[in-house]
Amino acid sequence: MTDATPVQPPPVQLAPRRRLPSLPVSLIVGMVLLAPLLVAAVAGSWIAPYPYDEMNIMSRLQPPGPEFWFGTDEFGRDVFSRTLVGTGSSLVMGVAATALSLLAGVPLGLIAGYKGGRIGEAIMRAMDVLMSFPPILLGILVLAVTQPAQWKAIVAIGIVYVPQVVRLTRAITLELMQEEFITAARLRGENAAYILFHEILPNIWPPLAVEASLRVVFAILLGASLSFIGMGAQPPSSDWGLMISEARPFVEQAPWIALCPGFALATAVIGINLLGDGLRALLDPRNTGAH
Repeated sequence: MTDATPVQPPPVQLAPRRRLPSLPVSLIVGMVLLAPLLVAAVAGSWIAPYPYDEMNIMSRLQPPGPEFWFGTDEFGRDVFSRTLVGTGSSLVMGVAATALSLLAGVPLGLIAGYKGGRIGEAIMRAMDVLMSFPPILLGILVLAVTQPAQWKAIVAIGIVYVPQVVRLTRAITLELMQEEFITAARLRGENAAYILFHEILPNIWPPLAVEASLRVVFAILLGASLSFIGMGAQPPSSDWGLMISEARPFVEQAPWIALCPGFALATAVIGINLLGDGLRALLDPRNTGAH
């Protein structure tokens, strides 16, 4: 009788951990820069140390100090409080104008790319006419027929950036029209609306997300420019562009009046640009599975 050799159980193999894709550094830095601005946009009026429109002539043109962190303006209003409250106005203008340009531009771009022919040509020639005007001039033309107001500036800025959205959407649509899944949808007898909004649209949102982040930057800058020349937000609003415009006569005497909103504007522009670069790197198909 021989001793049976004990059977060794097979080694337990643990499933490898799935590594989450690392976020691009630009995306992280952009979110860090934008986080305090988003807090100020939501809760600026509550966390501001003073009412943004409270005047105190006895404290006019006070330099930065313990009482007024960023000084006061020519009416004795706290510059820091006005900048905080103005964050919401400036960001809302950029986001709302971009949303408006996407709502108008994406359907037009889809139709121009899918239909082609005379309809596509008519849409693109109309976009070429709009693009022939400089953005600031086109914004002024839209606003010149009525009294200036912030919501009108949002509409004007949204119209200004519709052509860029249309061109991008059309270009991506033309590329996707050559793909097999579009051919399969047509062979199944799907109608144009289904193909556009169920097959093409879900596949173009990554580049549209990157484009939207860039449009927000341009919309904020254009909105600030319109407010600077008196065509956007009106006094006593605390819009950044309006604050910089009102600070012009006092730049040498009290530069802090313009520096605070200018710094906030620069932070927003840099943060959103970095966020857009990070989104582009994160959504790039060539980076899929690289981490």
